[in-house]
Order: sequence, then C-alpha cells, then structure tokens
Amino acid sequence: QVQLVESGGGLVQAGGSLRLSCAAAGRTFSRHAMGWFRQAPGKEREFVARIDWSGGLTYYADSVKGRFTISRDTAKNMGYLQMNSLKPEDTAVYYCAAFTLGTRSYDYWGQGTQVTVSS
Repeated sequence: QVQLVESGGGLVQAGGSLRLSCAAAGRTFSRHAMGWFRQAPGKEREFVARIDWSGGLTYYADSVKGRFTISRDTAKNMGYLQMNSLKPEDTAVYYCAAFTLGTRSYDYWGQGTQVTVSS
C-alpha cells in the first residue's frame, strides 16, 4: 500500500511558478512509477506528467511540455512537479498517483491540492 499527500498549491499570477510536492508513505514507493493529474471544475481528470521508478523516463501532456518538470527523490519518498510560466487554464486540483504493475493502473491517489492561476 502507498499513501500519498500533495502540498504546495495556492494562488499565483499568470507567468509565475509553483512547486507541488507529493509525500509518500510506504516502503515500496521507489518501485512505483509516479504521475500527476489535474481536474478543473466541470471537467474530467486529465493526465499531466509521469516519471518511471528509476527517475530516468518522463512524459508530459502537450499542454504542459516545456513548462512543467516532474521529478522524484526516492531517498525522501517525495515526488515533485515544478510548474513554470503558469497560465489561467492550469487552474485545477492537482493529484499525484502511483502506478502499480500488478494492475497496470494508477491504484494509489492523494487527496489533491488546489492550484489557482489568476490572469
């Protein structure tokens, strides 16, 4: 089992930066790929970024490429999402999640942290 808690959300002006953190509790966190998702009011949850268990392979949604950077610190059981050049359309609740090979899905999710970008 993996328990995830996001933090670092808040209100920021367009063009600004914010770093989200994902604290993981669980002895096997380092063996899970990690992803970030977001959900805006009235919209479905969408994929933002992912990073493999080794921290070497990353993938980003087209909407955030060049602006967001996903990373992880396995020694500290922490995941991060650095968000630069923020836009109003980035406003959403952001969730971190852990991928498990057994089910080939994101089985563990955090509670979410609100990110609001003003124009």
